[in-house]
Amino acid sequence: MKHFIYFCLLFCFCFQSFAQNVLVDSQTYTPQQLIEDILINSVCIENVVVTNVVGGNFGGTDQSYGYFDASGTTFPFQRGIVLSTGRLSNVEGPNNSLSDDDAANWNGDSDLENILNETNTLNATIIEFEFTSLANQISFKYIFASEEYQENNPNTCQYSDLFGFLIRNVNNSQYTNIALIPNTQTPVKVTTVHPTIPNGCAAQNETYFGSWNNTSAPINFNGQTTVLTATANTIPSETYHVKLVIADEQNYRYDSAVFLEAGSFQLSTSLGPHRLTSTNNPLCGNETLTLDAFQTGNNTYRWFKDNVEILGETNATYTVVDAGTYNVEVSLENSCISYGEIVIEYTQNPTVTNTNIVECDPNQDGLTTYNLFDAEQNITGTNTSLFIEGFYTTLIDAQQKTNPINTPESYQNTLPQQIIHARVENQYGCASVVEITLDISNENINIAPYETCDDDIVDGFTSFSISDLTTHVEQYIPNGLTITCYLTEADAFSDSNILSGSYTNTTPNSETIYVKTESNGTCYAIGTLGLNIITTPELLSDNTVYYCLNTYPQTIVLDAGILNDSISNYTYEWFLNNQLLTNNTSSIGVNETGSYTAVVTHFNGCASSRNITVIPSNRATIESVDIQQASSNNTVTITVSGEGDYQFALDTPIFNDSNVFTNVTAGFHTIMVLDKNGCGITEKEIGVLGFPKFFTPNNDGLHDIWKPYGVNEQFNSNITINIFDRFGKLLKSINPIETGWDGTYSGNLLTNDDYWYTATFPDGISYKGHFTLKR
Repeated sequence: MKHFIYFCLLFCFCFQSFAQNVLVDSQTYTPQQLIEDILINSVCIENVVVTNVVGGNFGGTDQSYGYFDASGTTFPFQRGIVLSTGRLSNVEGPNNSLSDDDAANWNGDSDLENILNETNTLNATIIEFEFTSLANQISFKYIFASEEYQENNPNTCQYSDLFGFLIRNVNNSQYTNIALIPNTQTPVKVTTVHPTIPNGCAAQNETYFGSWNNTSAPINFNGQTTVLTATANTIPSETYHVKLVIADEQNYRYDSAVFLEAGSFQLSTSLGPHRLTSTNNPLCGNETLTLDAFQTGNNTYRWFKDNVEILGETNATYTVVDAGTYNVEVSLENSCISYGEIVIEYTQNPTVTNTNIVECDPNQDGLTTYNLFDAEQNITGTNTSLFIEGFYTTLIDAQQKTNPINTPESYQNTLPQQIIHARVENQYGCASVVEITLDISNENINIAPYETCDDDIVDGFTSFSISDLTTHVEQYIPNGLTITCYLTEADAFSDSNILSGSYTNTTPNSETIYVKTESNGTCYAIGTLGLNIITTPELLSDNTVYYCLNTYPQTIVLDAGILNDSISNYTYEWFLNNQLLTNNTSSIGVNETGSYTAVVTHFNGCASSRNITVIPSNRATIESVDIQQASSNNTVTITVSGEGDYQFALDTPIFNDSNVFTNVTAGFHTIMVLDKNGCGITEKEIGVLGFPKFFTPNNDGLHDIWKPYGVNEQFNSNITINIFDRFGKLLKSINPIETGWDGTYSGNLLTNDDYWYTATFPDGISYKGHFTLKR
């Protein structure tokens, strides 16, 4: 007896020590027992047969599925079955290690991939079974948990293992996945259910995220969903095939698990989706909702609110008028009970106050154009959760959301002080209707035209400062009004295309724009504002002239260059380098270079200016002429100095920009340098040395003597020339000023032959060659 008491105390102590964590068991229950006795445990779901089980082979007693016991823990389920993509033993808390298992030949599942449109699954744990339902709907509760939930890691946004509760009628080959986010067709995964991930992604279906798990969590997974319910419609007495499957995706790393609550696989009755503020679908104000639990057959109904039976409510329908959790128990003819539940929350309809819009009416007939959104600020104020869904001409249309006004930004009333109805909604779609009275303003404003000078280019177009226009208008309206400018009257009424910054007229010389004045957002009056461009002197374009220093002193005349000179009411000012020179003359004579400015002013005050830059120029000074001579390609290079811009020519006045001439013939030439700015031409004679290749001394007047080209008293006069026969005998020494050699030696005519010459300059440069004498 003492041993028994000691055993009981030890058992209680051990239970209390470990009860804070979920415990698992892979040996006590067969797959048939897990489904039939743990998950279902109801005589109302018949013919339960497990047809297939697949799990990881860890080479021992451990499995990837089994029974869990969460008694005494904070886990939402007390007990049930669990399917994992890793070892079952790694499911147990606390969350202080990574469940990261793999097993040999542990494959994925093609049905799961097909239904979720995914690929590359592995480590699939599968339990398949068949059953017959006695009701038209079944449901079960589950929690999805995963190591892939990582609180501050963007991988949570990208990777997730897969889970599916696949069901089909045995007469149908197509599965349906019912493990979905409520009221959607989105499968439950890490990537579809999570809060905001810092530096990763925005929240996804956060309402259904349960918690991040720290080291005190009762399960060994980083995060989990809330309790979710999977529901499937069924046909009573027909057989259905179920495939519970969870699998790793892409690789075996970071395991996941699904926990199925014991006894939660039961007959169910759909009462519709929960109506919650967290899912943006609560009931509004005094709205009612009729719940319908009808099932075919001779059934009875019991309704509950917040777990308290609503006495006297035995119909298949019940009308909800306030918030709470509503349940229904449908007793079927075979003594089975089908359960239904819905949670109802209420939110208030928007609080609104009737308002009015005052708009301007140019012809004062009580009819004008309104931007109905002008009432929005008065209606919604600072409450950003409210918005105007639409505007309507009748209360019934606003209540029923029919026949909205299509162009509320430019609505034309049909009678004075017409009432428009605005439907105001909050983020949940709850609505109130407010009246907007359309009033008019009876004020008028008369604004004198705004006059300004033309721009730099006198063309009738200029840029108007909107700020200057506003200041001008202020003279003609009461104090405290705001002013906005528009191109058209329609823009003024609709508050669109407001002119800002500056505006350039599109019609030359004169144009009209529209001015809207308002007091505290209410239209005071709309008027016109004329924009006039007054006479402005039109001048020639800026110019540059040249002053020739070589003709100093010289006086050149500068003219202001008035184009519209039919108007004589001008005054003049002349400036040199921004210093005033003189005034009251349209032209001046100048004899120095610099930047001159003529300012011409009309009697109306508009002025234009013209800049004339006088820059120096000069005839060229030839500094040097470099001659490469006595060759087959004689070249002449001219170097000049001066203030001008120069071109060059040789012998004929055909000028070009190059100062180098090639293939110049031997002889005498004239070089010419032209100042392109008109200051004249500088000329210089040159001689280019060359030697004839032959001569014919036969007294016919052609080539009778041999003498170098380009040689005279002025050019190459200091050269010494000696002529030799083929044997080196000196025949003749020629002075450059002589006429040349006549082909004789000591008075005798020399025979036809080749003769040689040397030409030597005093600096030692010499040229040698030969020529032919031919009689």
